[in-house]
Amino acid sequence: MEQPFPLLTIAGSDSGGAAGLQADLKTWAALGVYGMSAVSAVTAQNSARVAAVHYLPPEFIAAQIDAVLSDYGAVAIKTGFLGRVAIIESVADRLRYWRNRLSPRPFILIDPILVNHRGESMFAPEVAAAYRAWLFPLADLVTPNMAEAQLLEMTGGGENVLLKGLTREDEIVDVYGAGDGRVELPQPRLETTNTHGSGDTLSAAICAYRAEGEDILEATRRAQAFTHAAIRRGAVWRLGAGHGPLGYSRRYEE
Repeated sequence: MEQPFPLLTIAGSDSGGAAGLQADLKTWAALGVYGMSAVSAVTAQNSARVAAVHYLPPEFIAAQIDAVLSDYGAVAIKTGFLGRVAIIESVADRLRYWRNRLSPRPFILIDPILVNHRGESMFAPEVAAAYRAWLFPLADLVTPNMAEAQLLEMTGGGENVLLKGLTREDEIVDVYGAGDGRVELPQPRLETTNTHGSGDTLSAAICAYRAEGEDILEATRRAQAFTHAAIRRGAVWRLGAGHGPLGYSRRYEE
């Protein structure tokens, strides 16, 4: 019997179920891989606002990572919401340890969550600096949006960087930078505010397709198509008063 690929997300929990590790696990379930999680923070949030955030102790986050990887292993690992320098350093320490012990070596994707849905910075500059110093050297792919790239001083992109969300008249363009240059990856713009969790979905889908053996560029193309379809399915939903969720199930195909 074919076995599913195990993937790990290290991310925050969204009580509204639209973003964070919930989006990652829904994406992985839809794509047929086995999703696991190490919770970095628990949020009280809905479609309109984040009411509160409770960060877990760095040592407990590390314990979750060790418990999962020592038993299941992982062929791909992604980080999402981390939020504090001490958490970033702890996660980097465990990723450095496990990437040299797991076989095959896992694909590591760093999604540097630094801004809210309005593009406003949520953290002190030290958090962006910690990403650059601790996590980026371990990454096979970094996936900032434009606002995050500005905070990270990487608006020009770079090698193994997927710069997300450049806007044109009727397109959203992601730009992938590799050793042989930059590749633009446009998608038609969908007229909807139901996009909460779209960045998490994209990065999780990239991990799933990498686990199946696709190279980063093809994995990104397929992940874009998956995310676009999920946004399209949820575009007409009326769940919540703010930015609504995506539709992961084919049950909602038109």
